[in-house]
Amino acid sequence: MLKKSKKALVYFLIATTAFICLFLPQQLFSNLKTDVLQASSWPIQVALFPFREIRKILFYHKTYNEYQVFKKQMEPLVQQAWQQEEVLKENARLRALLDFKRQSSFSLIAAHVLMRDPANWSAAIIIDKGKKQGVRQGMPVVTSSGVVGKISEVGDQLAKVTMLTDSRFSVAASLERTRDQGVVSGTLRGTCRLQYLPVTSDVQVGDIVVTSKISSFFPEGLLIGRIIDVQENLASPTLDCLIKPAVVFSQLEEVFVVIDR
Repeated sequence: MLKKSKKALVYFLIATTAFICLFLPQQLFSNLKTDVLQASSWPIQVALFPFREIRKILFYHKTYNEYQVFKKQMEPLVQQAWQQEEVLKENARLRALLDFKRQSSFSLIAAHVLMRDPANWSAAIIIDKGKKQGVRQGMPVVTSSGVVGKISEVGDQLAKVTMLTDSRFSVAASLERTRDQGVVSGTLRGTCRLQYLPVTSDVQVGDIVVTSKISSFFPEGLLIGRIIDVQENLASPTLDCLIKPAVVFSQLEEVFVVIDR
């Protein structure tokens, strides 16, 4: 009798389980399964924690050695990628300079920037062209971006360029939009100042400033920069304008000397 009762109980459990699997909503069964797994997972995690830590300690040296090997393999690849990026940047820069030279209506000599003048770090550079290449004092120096400055000293193979931001530099300039004339000079603070504009001028922030046709040294129409501030000169009936130069002087590597206007 007892054996029959046990068999009946087993059959009942099997039938009940089959009924639950077949007829209860699948979502309910899935939720029940998830709850059971979540409830039982944290004791397992706690039990396995010491074994995982011991495994990390045992395999630390192997992992570290593998890391050093991968690091050595990666270093030349990183260096190679950096060199390729530099080559691409240089090619793009030289391509822009070449296009500028081809489109220019005046003769140019290309020159490399060798160094900055230690006595005037922020406003003078030394280039690798001099008298033997036809460079003369007072010649304009430009890039594809705009005006750099002018030759102030010349040797046989080298020349010094006083840059646009030097307070001793000056050039006749005009507003591209209104054609009002003025004089641009440096401020030694990385900017330039356009002076002697009439108070009636319609100068506005954002206006483009270019070299004027009345300039003694520079060809007409070379980009100098953009107006970033306009102030009235209290000492005279004129306007003073602050200019952000078009050329980024801290990034100069190649320039052109204008040898024939």
